Parts: sequence; structure tokens; C-alpha cells
Amino acid sequence: MTIEEFLKVDGNFNEAGFINRVDNTFIKLFTAIMLDELDDVKHFISDELYDYYKKKNEEMNLNNQRQMYDELNVKSSRINNIFINEDNYIIEVYLEARYMDYIIDLESGNKISGNDESRVQDNYILQFVRKVDIKQQGMVRRCPGCGAPMDINNNGKCSYCGATYNLEDYDWILNSIKKDSF
Repeated sequence: MTIEEFLKVDGNFNEAGFINRVDNTFIKLFTAIMLDELDDVKHFISDELYDYYKKKNEEMNLNNQRQMYDELNVKSSRINNIFINEDNYIIEVYLEARYMDYIIDLESGNKISGNDESRVQDNYILQFVRKVDIKQQGMVRRCPGCGAPMDINNNGKCSYCGATYNLEDYDWILNSIKKDSF
């Protein structure tokens, strides 16, 4: 489905805003992996994706290692395809990222493997999903626990009571990410 066709289904869709969200989510995810702070992005990604990266970071920690993504940026991103099924809108995005990709030893800080001197470019296919019957998009985001206003871009947790905001009920979440070999 084209963007023009999707706009007939969802007149509120904004391509530029969506691409900005894609780029920010990608950078936040890779930064969270590098800092071992996945809880900061849990509300932006699917449970399956969260569990995958959490397990990967736990394995790295057991080996006293950390995956590093220095000088991370998105070179370009574009919508590849849009699908609609009974329950969800699904948008597939092609993204080109550049970064230094290496692994360090947590004790010494020394590089174990990878490239920490020049950027590599990797291509990804990201899939974002939003429920067809989402609750009011664009409304002021309030804590499900205490009702306080929330800044979901921060970490999705209420600064007052600690409850987690489930973005899946209101907006797009990153459902999958795969390296592409274009």
C-alpha cells in the first residue's frame, strides 16, 4: 500500500513525523543496548524485541563485555511498505545507519573485537506496528497508575509513582528489526 492510500485510511498520518519517530527509536534502542539500559526504551518496542535484547545484554554481561555503537547516526530512512491486517497497521521502513561497532571488556575498557576507528554502514528493515483501534492518539499522556502527566519520550515511567506507560495501546511501536544485506 502506498502512503497516499494509507492516508485515506488514516488521515492523521504524518510521514515526516513518523520517519522522525523511526530515526529516534532506532538511536534510542542502540544507545540503550550500549548503556545496558533497555528499560528506558521498553515502552517503544515490542515485548519480544525487548526480551531478545535483554537476553543478549545479559549474555554480554556474563562475559564481562559490552556492545558499543559510537558516533551512531541515521544516514537515511524511508517507508518501504504499508500493510493492514484485521488488528494492526504495519509499516516497514528501510534504514541506513552509520556507527563504530565494537565490543569492549567491562573491567579494562579495552576493545575485544570490532571497529572503533571508523564507522561502518549497516542497512536495516524495521517494522512498526500500531493497533487499528488505538485509543485517542495525540491526547495528553497520563500515568495509568496515578493520572499524572507523563513524558513518554523520557523513559515511559511515571516520575511520581513509577508505573509504566504502555505505548502499544496508543501509538506506533517497533515490532522487529533486521539487518539487511542490500
